[in-house]
Amino acid sequence: MRCITPLFAPCLDENVLIFACNPKFKHPLSAHDVIQMTDFSNLHKYLAEIESLEKDLHLKQLQINRLLSITQAINSNVGVGDLYTMYRDFLQWEMDIKRMVLYIKEEETWLCSCHLGMTEKMLAEDVAGLLPKFDKMTDLGQEEADSPFLKKFDLIIPVKHKDHALAYLLIGGFQDDEDMYNKVQLITAITNVIVVAIENKRLFKRQLEQELLKKEMDLAAGIQKLLIPETMPKCKRYDFAAIYKPHMVVGGDYYDFIEAPNDKIVFCIGDFTGKGLGAAMLMANFQANFHTLIHRQAGLDETVRDLNQAVNRITKGERFITFFLAEYDLNLRRLRYINAGHNRPYLASENRLLELREGCFLLGSLPKLPRVDIGEVVLEPGEEAVILTFTDGLVDIQNSEGENLSEQLLQDFTQQHFKAKSDEFNQYLQQLIDDFKGEENYPDDFTVLTCKLYN
Repeated sequence: MRCITPLFAPCLDENVLIFACNPKFKHPLSAHDVIQMTDFSNLHKYLAEIESLEKDLHLKQLQINRLLSITQAINSNVGVGDLYTMYRDFLQWEMDIKRMVLYIKEEETWLCSCHLGMTEKMLAEDVAGLLPKFDKMTDLGQEEADSPFLKKFDLIIPVKHKDHALAYLLIGGFQDDEDMYNKVQLITAITNVIVVAIENKRLFKRQLEQELLKKEMDLAAGIQKLLIPETMPKCKRYDFAAIYKPHMVVGGDYYDFIEAPNDKIVFCIGDFTGKGLGAAMLMANFQANFHTLIHRQAGLDETVRDLNQAVNRITKGERFITFFLAEYDLNLRRLRYINAGHNRPYLASENRLLELREGCFLLGSLPKLPRVDIGEVVLEPGEEAVILTFTDGLVDIQNSEGENLSEQLLQDFTQQHFKAKSDEFNQYLQQLIDDFKGEENYPDDFTVLTCKLYN
């Protein structure tokens, strides 16, 4: 039997040498035969490498196609839910990820936006205190994780905008022989694209909501401006003045004045629940009903009952109004009023200070008022009096020590300044408020309607 010469030995595959030199073979191989077999073995390896490269190329092509699809979806303004589905499918099928959770911060809470290979029990873990300590990509296999939850994962990847964390991706289930580096690079890139796209959608939605709210508030402010009297009446027998301080662009306070037939004047003040366009529309409807009833010369009892039914019908009992309505007969010097759950106004003159408390339940919460009491005050001939009406925002004002502007202080002030004209009275009152609150802000709307009566 011929053996392979040492000339060829260094370049031959070990398996080929064993095959060629084995004495059990009946047909010895020539050097030419051995070289051909060596070429065949190399060809087999070459073809195997080509097949492996083709598989890798095909996988890369699938990944690129998926990335392209995600990019096109973002440009086409696809919904957030669909983006999460595409992202999850990409990680599961193209990247062969076995376990994954993506947490995105909404307001001050970290929420699971999508996941793979996780049970509801696993996702119930509170991660609020776990995630923020990771400010860069961390191999959890090398990190001593205190949490059993983190031990389920191999890697945590924060997605940040400047120094602000937008999201955290936790991935697990890597095999020891995987090309982890290239996978992680691609996963990090596509996660950043998805998270930033969703964050931009959220910011854009918030911007639209703010613009819509601004338009709504501007419209409501325009409506309310038409409802609030621009000027107040002044004559020898009476004068009125108001302070109106909406906390926002649109407030919930309302006041009005009507010179009625038969030498009567009617005035009112109210506080509507809610703000914005809804409150403004309700206020507009309320004013229209109020004016209709007064000009129809309906009695105070009928007016209040009809207003209550109208508000209840429109709001289905979900909103209500505190309301004070008064009618003063100039000839009889008689004040008749109904207080529907409103802050009690004060009537002050030389020898008396009265709280105007008679009335009924607030308006709108019940379809029908069970009882309406009408209060009455008759002024003596020559008796000057002032009536201070206000909304609850006035007594909600606080000073630097957290003390509220008390009703006792307002009563004393009203008694002290009852001889002042209504506009002077309000100037003194505004000075009192400013001195009391100092640098503190107004906590809510507040309105003052002052009526001065001369006899």
